[in-house]
Amino acid sequence: MDDCSVDLFWLPVAAGTNSRVRNWSLACWEAVSALLDHRPRAALYHPGLKVRLETGETYTLELTPVFVGEPAPPLMTGPVGLPVAGRLRLFRYQLRCLRADTLPDEEYAVASPVRLSADRETARQILALGPTIPPHTWGLRARGTSEMWTSGSAISWLLMRAGIDLVGVRPPAGGRAPGWDAGIQLAGTQPAPIASFAGTS
Repeated sequence: MDDCSVDLFWLPVAAGTNSRVRNWSLACWEAVSALLDHRPRAALYHPGLKVRLETGETYTLELTPVFVGEPAPPLMTGPVGLPVAGRLRLFRYQLRCLRADTLPDEEYAVASPVRLSADRETARQILALGPTIPPHTWGLRARGTSEMWTSGSAISWLLMRAGIDLVGVRPPAGGRAPGWDAGIQLAGTQPAPIASFAGTS
């Protein structure tokens, strides 16, 4: 029987892609956000998780667009941009949970991994709670939060609901993870869901 672990990886947004349009649009968005918030520009990160169970199985969890297909069905999905837009596959996001040893683009991770837990029950709770993540609209502010809902929001919500203390867990120096605080804020205002993990492929 192997040790359990929950590791957080900070992945640069758009890492591993060669899309000049996407990189340019992200740079413009961050420049405008920094100007409105009266702060310096920052590198953008989104979180991914790697969960190792006592059985030796390792699972990776990351939010991606739905059109990034995988054999295993997603644990949850939600709309992007506008609630009504979620009717189209192009405007939906998903939580992928894959039995794999590495995250996609893990080689680009910065200041990672961050060990969050080595507790057996906590590791299983994270996997069990994945389908219960609130499917708020990606890019809009969820009620009760101070910033827009993103992949960072979903992951921080999941970790908080699994009982992990995120005080002091922040993106790498000089960077930020939009939506990270929104998940933390929302997780503290909802009743605890009941869930159990039965395994996935």
